[in-house]
Order: sequence, then C-alpha cells, then structure tokens
Amino acid sequence: MTSPQVQILALVGIPEVRPGDELARLILDAYRRRGLEAEDGDVIVVTQKIVSKAEGRIVSLADVSPSPFASSFASAAGKDERLVEVALQQASRVVKMDRGILITETTQGFVCANSGVDASNVAAADSVTLLPEDPDRSAARLRASLESATGKALATIISDTFGRPWREGVVNVAIGASGVPPLVDYRGQTDTEGRLLSTTVVAIADELAAAAELVMGKLERVPVALVRGYAFSTGPAGPHHERGAKALRRSAEHDLFR
Repeated sequence: MTSPQVQILALVGIPEVRPGDELARLILDAYRRRGLEAEDGDVIVVTQKIVSKAEGRIVSLADVSPSPFASSFASAAGKDERLVEVALQQASRVVKMDRGILITETTQGFVCANSGVDASNVAAADSVTLLPEDPDRSAARLRASLESATGKALATIISDTFGRPWREGVVNVAIGASGVPPLVDYRGQTDTEGRLLSTTVVAIADELAAAAELVMGKLERVPVALVRGYAFSTGPAGPHHERGAKALRRSAEHDLFR
C-alpha cells in the first residue's frame, strides 16, 4: 500500500546504553522529549549497537587470545589481531579474506565485514560489540515491551550498516524486524501497462532501515528513529503477523555467488 506522506523523526537524548538497560523505557522517554505519543503503525528503527549493549554483547579485547591464523592475517592487513580473532569466532564461515578485508557469514546467517564486530561508539575502553544472538527475537521483545507500555500496535526494526557488492558506500539494512512484513511481494500483479510482474519482491524492512539513517547519522549519537505514516500490510494474521528479517537472507540454493 502506498503511503501519501511518511515522516522520519530522530528520537534524541537517549543516554549511553549499558547492559541491562530497558530500551523500551529509554525510547518512550525520547518520544516524550519530542512531545510525541505512540500511534498505531509507528515503526521504531533501533541501531544494532544499543541493542547489543543492552543485551551485554560486549567483549573486552584484553580478554582475547588471538590464534596464529588471526595474528597472521591481522599482521598482513594492519588490523588488531584481537578484533580479527573475535570476528572469526563469530563466523560460521569465511567468505573472503583479501586486501585487508575480512568478509564472513556470521552464526546468525548474515554476510558482512568482520562478522559485524564493531569498536565504534563503545564507551568501555578497548572493547567491541557483537551482533545480537537473535536480532528477530530482540526486535520482538522490544516491540512487546513498547506495545505493553503504550497499548498501540507498533513495529520494530533493528538496523546495522552493511557494505554492498558492486556499489560504493554503506547503507543501513534490517537485521531484525517485528510487526512489519520484511518483504512486499508484487509477483502475480500487473504494472500500469498491464504487464505481469514475475520477479518483483521489495525489501521493505531494508528500505525503512535505510530511510531512518537519514536522521540518525553516524556521528550524531541518535540510535533510534521513528518512521510514521508508512502504511504497511500486516498480512492475513493481522497486526501481529510475524516473519522477521531472516526472510531477507537469500538461501544458499538461490544464491548464484556461493
């Protein structure tokens, strides 16, 4: 369904998140700072970093003992051997190690640089964050807490920044989602000229995550954005229809590049 107008609002003022913090409370506090109340259909996009922090997915590099393999690659690439070791530990397979770049498939099934291990915006000295163990589950828990507190039907997306094959620059994508279908399938419908669409499936959750990045930025310390006015279909099961962002991961049998 096409939305006539969509607003993307930064929810500012969220403090440094620490393990055990209640993200729902911090997000609703940010709503109030903007003079807003939750509305049915609000999509709350949250960066992976604060979800990982709240869930305690933080590793002190001082506690990491690099393997000879990690040390060898790190030395040639000019990287921290401890960070490389953590990335390898979080990988189910190595996709590519070349020109100082480490691309892996994570235990969650994402193909990305360094298994999503990240040292940026981590307050603890000499520490890195890991991806949430199950981002869809994290998104569902956060949504449930927000809906319980507000009485509204909401959606949540957990976003992270990924590079893209064949194109320069990075974009935000959805690694977790709850309450919003991650894909919109146009196959079997006709375009404006009456032609049958046979392959068009749009990654709506990724588009919402990328749009939210416009107000989040990388340096502004805005880890949550509100997307309001996007009219999405909730599917045959109603507003709690669930598929999760795992539906966005292409299966091995349909991946021409494996």
